[in-house]
Amino acid sequence: MIEKNVVTDFVSKAYDPFIDPSAFVHPLAAVIGHVILGRNVMVAPGAAVRGDEGQPLHVGDDSNVQDGVVIHALETEHHGKPVENNLYEVSGKKYAVYVGNRVSLAHQSQIHGPAVVLDDTFIGMNVLVFRAFVGRKCVIEPGAMLMMGVKIPDGRYVPAGSVIRTQADADRLPAITDDYPLKDLNKGVVHVNTSLAKGYLSVKK
Repeated sequence: MIEKNVVTDFVSKAYDPFIDPSAFVHPLAAVIGHVILGRNVMVAPGAAVRGDEGQPLHVGDDSNVQDGVVIHALETEHHGKPVENNLYEVSGKKYAVYVGNRVSLAHQSQIHGPAVVLDDTFIGMNVLVFRAFVGRKCVIEPGAMLMMGVKIPDGRYVPAGSVIRTQADADRLPAITDDYPLKDLNKGVVHVNTSLAKGYLSVKK
């Protein structure tokens, strides 16, 4: 399902999602409202990318939104005025949720804005990112929770099941080194999903 949002006191305009022609949205996924999907994005069955409260929601080139993933956000305006606490700025523009390029959002993860996930990062199954900023080339292992305004530095991993609530905890996270078993996982996942997007689009035609 791809459709406009409804107009409310917290979203003053009805937006059609912007979906690059090379992106594939499965018929059993929902993409609603002020959403921007870049090139070669794959949105799998059961995913919900809902820009009808906080907005805009951005998913960059070659990224994937897997089965059961939710991307949503707290309200970013009230009666036409921005709610600045619920926005993050990336490259001079403000977003409720910003997902960069070549990012994998694995099954049933939740990216709830305000939130940022930068390029080449892997978000594992059942992860929650809420009011948090995740840097480049990170691995967030399954079941972790990131919240309370934490910023995960580039090139770190978050062990499975961890709850990161303070910046001190975030700063102590281990760096990804050559012997880290999941260091190359995201590359393979991105390859698989961009290939699936291209394949499903070719069948659709």
